[in-house]
Amino acid sequence: MVKAALFLLLFFSSTHAQDLLMQKIQNLVNPKTFAKDRAFIETIFSPKSDYYKNDGSVDSVKIIKTLKDNGILNLFFKTPREMNISFKTQGKPLLFTKIMSDTLQNIGYYKYMTKESSFENQEFVWKINLTSEYAADPIILAQELKKNGCEIVDVVRENESDWSYRIDTRAAKLNVSALEGGVPFNLKRSLYAYWLDVSKIGTLDIASSLRNDWYPHIAFYDKSLRLINVIKMDTKKTNITLEINQEAHYIKISDIYTLKNIKDDLVLTPLERKN
Repeated sequence: MVKAALFLLLFFSSTHAQDLLMQKIQNLVNPKTFAKDRAFIETIFSPKSDYYKNDGSVDSVKIIKTLKDNGILNLFFKTPREMNISFKTQGKPLLFTKIMSDTLQNIGYYKYMTKESSFENQEFVWKINLTSEYAADPIILAQELKKNGCEIVDVVRENESDWSYRIDTRAAKLNVSALEGGVPFNLKRSLYAYWLDVSKIGTLDIASSLRNDWYPHIAFYDKSLRLINVIKMDTKKTNITLEINQEAHYIKISDIYTLKNIKDDLVLTPLERKN
């Protein structure tokens, strides 16, 4: 009797697991493609246990990779089309939005519009709209997010052009250089503001060459990317020393007019934070 009950339990558990995997595949693949390639799909997803995480949920990113590698999932459109992408997390909204903005830029999405953002029941949702010739590649997106300590938990394909991502941001951080006490750091010429991790230092000296016309614009942020302080100087500077607030985790260095004013490197000399 006990053996029979155990057999039934294992049978239904296996069937349920198989259903979850096939449901996810059906969600990601065109219905006609799924029906036509059903036998092939069963073959390439064997053993099915390889596509489950330790908590029993399906590994959406791994599933998508297998579908792509076997030519079953096509992310390209015949002509550019409008897309809607939703990103969901239980992390800090400001930090999450910054990470997602940088990630989208890194994978080639520069022109998009925020369609909606909301924070309810500890969940932040950011929806964007854009026009593209291809859907965002979840594999590349996952690789970029990993650099920021984030992980894609689930991917849902609403239709050919609308996708939804749930992202774990418990270990989220900006993918920027961290300054170390006593280790000089040079900021090369750039068209974008410089972001740095200053959580380990207490003082920062910034030297600018005489060729530069640098009018400092410096902002300090905490670990959640809440703004702490802003410094603006409307006179040209060749050297400034900054005291780093204990709450400061990130710093953004720019120019109040244009970063084209910085022609040579800015040389940073950080000192360790005293406890």
